[in-house]
Amino acid sequence: MLHLGRSRRARLTLCFSCLLAASAPAVAYTPSHYAEEQIRYIATYFPGRMAGSPAELMAADYLRHRFTQLGFQSDLRGFNTRYLFHGSEGKGDWRKITATSVIAAKAGSTPGEILIVAHSDTFMPRSDKDLNNNLGGLTLQGVDDNASGVGVMLGLAQQLGQGRLAVGVRFVALSAGEPETFGADDYVQRMSAQEKRNTLLVINLDSLVAGDKLRVNYSPDSGDARVLGLVKSLGNQARQSGIPLIISAGIKTAAACPTAALPFAKAGFAVLDMGSGTADGSCRQRKTSRNFPQGMVRYQGQRDNLMFLDSHLTGQIGKRARDSMKLLWPLLQGLTQTKTS
Repeated sequence: MLHLGRSRRARLTLCFSCLLAASAPAVAYTPSHYAEEQIRYIATYFPGRMAGSPAELMAADYLRHRFTQLGFQSDLRGFNTRYLFHGSEGKGDWRKITATSVIAAKAGSTPGEILIVAHSDTFMPRSDKDLNNNLGGLTLQGVDDNASGVGVMLGLAQQLGQGRLAVGVRFVALSAGEPETFGADDYVQRMSAQEKRNTLLVINLDSLVAGDKLRVNYSPDSGDARVLGLVKSLGNQARQSGIPLIISAGIKTAAACPTAALPFAKAGFAVLDMGSGTADGSCRQRKTSRNFPQGMVRYQGQRDNLMFLDSHLTGQIGKRARDSMKLLWPLLQGLTQTKTS
């Protein structure tokens, strides 16, 4: 894994910022179309965006520029972390990286803030076994995991950036989210006491496309009774819109499938964790089949790409972008009391 020095990171950012500004897709008028457009753009132009890699830095700079264009104050935040890599003989060694997250905010007229999170990086191989099984690496587009979450995040930002907010919004495109939750851990640890008090709700978006149905896990032990009201609203919206939705109490803690929601839930925040999956509560995204022998596409370069998903889950990228926006936009509109400027 490459470790970029500060000077090289600065040159990469400077070099690609103008390129990305010129090549970025134009803002679409339909929110769900814009979200799908962003999913496809990120997957196509930033494959292999592993934490600490050049592709990750390029993607972060693109997202910073995109949030700024949508009306948010946006900045990059670098942080140092490390991961354990196991060789063919099983011996592990620590590898250091500098990851880059993107933070974009828009203040409201009253105290309080909604925090919307999605990890933007793709899976980084942690062993020779991962490499031999073609998990992660430079060619992984990461459409489902997690261009889908970032694309819907940008769709919501497009809507929220157009109006005046009573309650502020902060978007965080986290790095170092695969497979651990280092990026979310770092963000929670660096939150000030005031930021923690002001954070009314955390919404995490992760792997929205490949699952059998959209799924919302929530933190019932956060001590905030409003979470149950929000969950009920999501269920009602799903029924009215004809959207199959699985709702489950409890944020997943299994080592095989934690999301960036977990550190926030552990810290006591009210959390809604939106993804996709099955009703059995496992880490599988769908029933096993010939095309999905493991019941998921997670980390698999040969499956978590546009060509495979468009062929075997035809129309699902657009459908999930549309359904996610239909569920989340009314919720956020009510929470932030968005008014057209």
